[in-house]
Amino acid sequence: MASKLTLQTVKNAGPREKRYIVWDAAPKGFGLRVNVDGSKTYILKYAFDGRQMWHTIGKHGSPWTPETARKEALDVLGLVRSGIDPAEAARERRAAGVTVAELCDLYVAAARSGQILTKFDTPKKDSTLDTDEGRIRRHIKPLLGKRRVRDIQAKDIEEFLHAVAAGKTAIDEKTGKHGRAIVKGGKGAATRTVGLLGGIFTFAVKKGLRPDNPVKGVQRFKDNKNLRFLSGPELEQLGGSLDADEKAWDDFAVAHKEWIASGHEGPSPRLPGAASPMMLAAIKLLLLTGARRSEILKLEWSHVDLEHGYLRLTNAKVQTLAGPIVKIIPLGGPAVDVLRAIPKLSGSPYVFPATRGDGSYVGLPKAWARFCARAGLSKTRPHDLRHSFASVGASTGNSLPILGAILGHKDPKTTQQYAHVAHDPAKEAAEKVAQSIVNRMKRSS
Repeated sequence: MASKLTLQTVKNAGPREKRYIVWDAAPKGFGLRVNVDGSKTYILKYAFDGRQMWHTIGKHGSPWTPETARKEALDVLGLVRSGIDPAEAARERRAAGVTVAELCDLYVAAARSGQILTKFDTPKKDSTLDTDEGRIRRHIKPLLGKRRVRDIQAKDIEEFLHAVAAGKTAIDEKTGKHGRAIVKGGKGAATRTVGLLGGIFTFAVKKGLRPDNPVKGVQRFKDNKNLRFLSGPELEQLGGSLDADEKAWDDFAVAHKEWIASGHEGPSPRLPGAASPMMLAAIKLLLLTGARRSEILKLEWSHVDLEHGYLRLTNAKVQTLAGPIVKIIPLGGPAVDVLRAIPKLSGSPYVFPATRGDGSYVGLPKAWARFCARAGLSKTRPHDLRHSFASVGASTGNSLPILGAILGHKDPKTTQQYAHVAHDPAKEAAEKVAQSIVNRMKRSS
């Protein structure tokens, strides 16, 4: 017959080869579980809706003693007598206390492990998740992070949308020795961040943290997603700057060779601020393939098929019975010529290896900014080269489905944004300028 569970009973309950339970005399089902390592936990066994259930009260020690644990057991049994499932009640209590910041952390962890899928049923890319984390850190957590998930309503999402659009989360701060974070906010950032919030709250609904998605029905600003491509004159400026930097390197090579031959007499030749040959090649490939920046900068030689003229990129996060999903990017002749001219660095798998360490080249953003300043191309991003490829492709009469296949668009709506270009006669000039640049690239390679 079980005796009353006391502090002395708990003290005398030592470890054994197998874990065991010391039952209390009352209430029935209340006891102390003793593990093999000697740790002790108060538990309750009860029946609900015809099923045997186990409830863990907590480990022995503050606040749990035989008396406090017994009182908790009686409270749980009171719920059972009232027809309430204690396990469901516990889940609801936990859910009620979860904050938006904690929800975001749960979402990111699930996404990083491949549990969050896109509308195409594929895991989110690491680069996309990096962007998501940036929006969470810069916008969501500062404005909503301390709020409870259960308390968020549609009006809170609307207020959040307008706060980000108005620049309430804008910052300009130093990050590290040489870094700087500039967050401006704006309507585009607000719309995209609310879109992310929609996915996060969908995740919350699936996890039972709330019954509905407060983002649903909230009207957002129209998102133009910074669709910018280089005009005909800008393409000409880009080509001229590429030529100028390549000529600077050719002249430098000649001068350096003469300096060596002269027995090191006089000052060594110097190269004024020209972009590195690696960066020049990267710019060309971005413009001539329409590939994303990460696809070019992280490109490995094993992905390059010069014989047939393709890049075959793998996505290790998306596996099929035949192996990882492969994205194929067709290469035109000028792009093949650029790749043939790039020397392979012994010991590195990357087409564009890092200047320091074993990774891939990461210095494009700063170098691109300097290059654009010299070329007179204001407010131009590396991603605009992808848009430029698409706009020229549309203006030359290529069908949007074929263009979407080249660019790797899974959603036809993404390619549709270039439809107006295909019917704009003024864009014929862009094709002529682009072809002129391609011809100069061929000669310089």
